[in-house]
Amino acid sequence: MNKSRLQKFHVVVGGVIAAALITGGCVSKSEFEKLQADKNQEIEALAKERAALEQQTRDLQTQRAALEKQQAALRSEVDNLQRQKSQLEAANQQTKSQYDGLVSNLNEEVKKGQLQVRQYKDMLTVEVAEQLFFDSGKAALKDSGKEVLKKVGDALKGYEDKIIRVVGHTDNVPIATAQFPSNWELSAARATTVVRFLQANGVPPERLTASGRGEFSPIAPNDDAEGRRKNRRIEITLIDKNLAQEVQEKR
Repeated sequence: MNKSRLQKFHVVVGGVIAAALITGGCVSKSEFEKLQADKNQEIEALAKERAALEQQTRDLQTQRAALEKQQAALRSEVDNLQRQKSQLEAANQQTKSQYDGLVSNLNEEVKKGQLQVRQYKDMLTVEVAEQLFFDSGKAALKDSGKEVLKKVGDALKGYEDKIIRVVGHTDNVPIATAQFPSNWELSAARATTVVRFLQANGVPPERLTASGRGEFSPIAPNDDAEGRRKNRRIEITLIDKNLAQEVQEKR
């Protein structure tokens, strides 16, 4: 009840009292005071009701503002997720295009079975059998592998946004020579040989990394000759520079 309605109510009350005085002739003082007290209580109750309604209105307005803020935050989150989705789709399309381009450039070697090109998420890997590049227990690059590796290097030069990671792998047959005390040293030396060859053929050295995994990342069981042959390999992987930098920072 607003102020004007309260004023009107007072007027009505006054009119009622006046009418009662006129029609009744005379009202005792105690009856008049009781009547006035009753009306004051009624007015006070209405005032409290009004205050409660006003508080309820303020509470609802606060809740509305909070919901509108939450709704705006959700809209922003949806927009952000949509942007991330679009970026991911674009990155996937770019990776697929790069994969198709790499396979096309090395199509002849792929057909001959000299190497394989694989895609995993946003990484591309050229996998070469050890016997194409190296003699058993050696880390010197064979002439038969130099031509293939040069073509691989030419195909990789165009991906300037990628780091080229070269990893050497062996089977689990132990080696113990003066030059290579274990498969660790042999696999690392072979990876380094590949990196040095790629650098000599125009791949920027800041894009190259080399490491050896020995026999500890097999792709087949070492139980027979065929499995061991598959495990003796060189992996040349294209990795996004930003991803490589994130991995380096986490270390």
